[in-house]
Formats: sequence, structure tokens, C-alpha cells
Amino acid sequence: MSETGHPPSSPSDVPGSVTPSADQPPADAPHLSDATDLKAWTRRAHAGRRRRRITAVAGAVAGLLTLTAVALPSPFIIESPGPTFNTIGEFEGEPVITVNGAETYPTDGNLDLTTVYVSGPPTGWTTFLDVMSSWVNPTASVIPQELVYPSGTTSEEVNAENSAAMATSQSWAVAAALENLGIDYRQTLFVAGFTDDSQATDLLQPEDQLVTADGIEVTGLEGLKNRLNDSGGEPIELGIVRDGQERTVEVPVYEGAEGEWLMGVFLDSDFEFPLDVAITLENVGGPSAGLMFALGIVDELTPGAMAGGQHIAGTGTIDPDGTVGEIGGIVQKVAGAQAGGARHFLAPAGNCAELAGSVPEAIEVYSVTTLEQARTVVETVGSGETPQAPTCG
Repeated sequence: MSETGHPPSSPSDVPGSVTPSADQPPADAPHLSDATDLKAWTRRAHAGRRRRRITAVAGAVAGLLTLTAVALPSPFIIESPGPTFNTIGEFEGEPVITVNGAETYPTDGNLDLTTVYVSGPPTGWTTFLDVMSSWVNPTASVIPQELVYPSGTTSEEVNAENSAAMATSQSWAVAAALENLGIDYRQTLFVAGFTDDSQATDLLQPEDQLVTADGIEVTGLEGLKNRLNDSGGEPIELGIVRDGQERTVEVPVYEGAEGEWLMGVFLDSDFEFPLDVAITLENVGGPSAGLMFALGIVDELTPGAMAGGQHIAGTGTIDPDGTVGEIGGIVQKVAGAQAGGARHFLAPAGNCAELAGSVPEAIEVYSVTTLEQARTVVETVGSGETPQAPTCG
């Protein structure tokens, strides 16, 4: 053993020594009194190397688990801005709205319906990484699945519901447009269900067709409402058709929150229109395009270009009487409209509060409650003037 205390320069000088490697003690290693000390140092070096390997493996496993966790499906739905479609323009080379059986007029500009991309269960899936990135995106919304769909809802059920809602919104848009233009049509009403306050549950049945009210033919929802309000609180006599048989029933009414008289009956309807309206638009579901469809139909059926070449977008459900209803995803729809080039936006009054602080620059959002009010805004913008309508945001 050398007097310096350093290991021998050759491994053959020390019994049991090993071939030099990365674990060979450095020049400033602690004093080694004999070969046993060298072996102990070597064992410690090997142990250190094993610890480094274990640490490296543990770090790799932790990283892999983290990556796996963020890539797993999450129970959240993400809403983000979707594309827009011009209801007085074309989709894949075909007019979005085609009217047959009535005179139509040239249009100019955009009356865009707006959409929202919805990703997540049950129609798809989102990862926790998607969720985290959406939380910091001001134009995206993250919503727990159970707040949107009841437990057990399937993708097939969601798609079927969206398709049915779109079909209904199109029919109601035609009805609202014709109502706005004073064009007569026929609406056949059917019983669909009952409210908790209804006293008609033992008198009417789902699928009953309402034919008359106090002896006056029922040709639409507005006419039925007028008959109910004329009742003064007295029971109303309804002529109905059930299973092909005509009969008469006397239905009690009650006073609603706004002083109107109600039967507490949910109604469905079929329409007979004096013209044919075809709407060509694929892969878009839900009821929120109703307002913009109705405006597009009104524009087609009235002389002059209602939008006047301006780029206007909007959203909202529509009832046959022209009432504009609230929708979901208003923040995303305004953002999508602005990104698509719109400078004016029609929003349901009920959604206005959601837009506080969320309206992008260079777009004006108008609050509307009826088709007539929305039409006035469009015509005013189209004429180059500023609408006298309340704004959102």
C-alpha cells in the first residue's frame, strides 16, 4: 500500500480489486488503509449508482403517470366557438334557404347563424389536458357533464334530440316569418303533457288534437291563447279528436303569473304552410338557429336587401309567435361571429347578462326579445343607421 494513502495504480497490486470504471475512487477519495476499505468504498459507490438509477426510474414513472393522467378522458364538456353560416347565402354550393310557391327577392350581405363546438361525453371525450388549457381560454367554457346531460344519456340520444330540435326550429322559423309578414298558415295543436298545476290530466290525453275552443276553430297557438284569455277564468270547452273520434271536454283554467289564463297543458304542433321552405344545412343541431332562419326567410320574401350588404350574425330560439328565447354558449357564439367577420350581433335579451365584459372589440351586440325587434335592428343596420335598441356587454 502506498504511503500517500491513494489506491494502487494497478488493480493487480490489491487482492480483490476491480477494473477501473466510473465508480473508481477519485484522487481525493478518503484515506484507504487496506484492500477492505477499497471494497467498502466500491460498495458505497455501487449503492450510490443504484440510488441514482432508482431515482431516475421513479422520476420516469412519475412523469409517465402524469402524462397518462392528463391524457385520460375527463368528465367535463368543453364549449368553444364554432363556424358561422350565412342564412341568405350558400352552403356547399346550394342556397341555405330555398322558398318555393311565393315570389322571392334578391338579398345582399350576411345574416349568419352561429354555432358552438361541443366536445366531451357522451358524444365524444376530452382529456384533463384539454380541460386545463380551456380554463385559461376566455372564449371556452368548461362544464361538468352532469350539469348538461342526465346520467346514462347516450350519444345516440343526444344526436337524436339535437336533430329533432333543429327540425322543430326550422318549422317554427317558417311560422314566425309568415306571422311577421301577415301570411296565413294553419297550425294543428296536440297535447304533449301537463304542468304540475294542471287540472286537465283526467280530461285530456297526450296526442289529443285540439280542434275548437268555445266553438271557435283552433288554427294556431295565438288563437288558442286569445280564447283562454277571453274566458275570464271560466272553464273552456275544447273540441278534440282522440283516436279518430271527435268529442268535447270542459277544461278548468287558472291564472298565470302575468295575469293570463292557462290550462296547464304542454302542446306540440304540425303546420300547413301556403309555401314550401327548404333549409339546407348539415351537421348542425339544436334549436338556437331559429331566429336567424326566420330573418333569412323574411329577407327572401320582402323586396329590397334587408341586411343592405352588412355582416350581421345572431342566435336565439324562435316561437311561432315571434318570441326570441335564450340559448347556450352565447360567449362562444359572439366570439365565433366576430372571428367570422360580423360587426353586428343579435342576442336574446335573456342572455345579455352573460356577456358582461366578454364582448370582443369591433362587434356590437343588440338585445332582442321578438322577431319584429330583430328585424328592425337588421333593417336599420342595413340602411346605414344606428339601431335604437339596447345593447349587451
